Amino acid sequence: MSDDAPVDPSEIGEADAPPVEEAPYKIVFEANKCIGAGKCAEVSGNWELSLDTGIAAPKIYFFGEEDLEHNVRAAEVCPAKKDRGVIHVVDRRTNEEIAPDPHGDGRLSVDW
Repeated sequence: MSDDAPVDPSEIGEADAPPVEEAPYKIVFEANKCIGAGKCAEVSGNWELSLDTGIAAPKIYFFGEEDLEHNVRAAEVCPAKKDRGVIHVVDRRTNEEIAPDPHGDGRLSVDW
């Protein structure tokens, strides 16, 4: 893959991932662009803001339907990258970004 090629969400973190059947969703997190606003931690129990580092982090990266709603909300409220967010929820079955999906077409909206 060339450096100009888009990031394939199906490749991120999959080496150590649980089976898709058990955890059909995953988080792709641009930690290097986190601004420490803590909005994610306000709306999702999966997110914690470290007072030492000023950076948020998820407790789990792979999850099922029971954790989808609050992780989507965390992605939607993230104000980093001028409200485009640095938390990306991806459906592992389709490799499409569910949230925040600023392009509106499921493409992964990371800036790597």
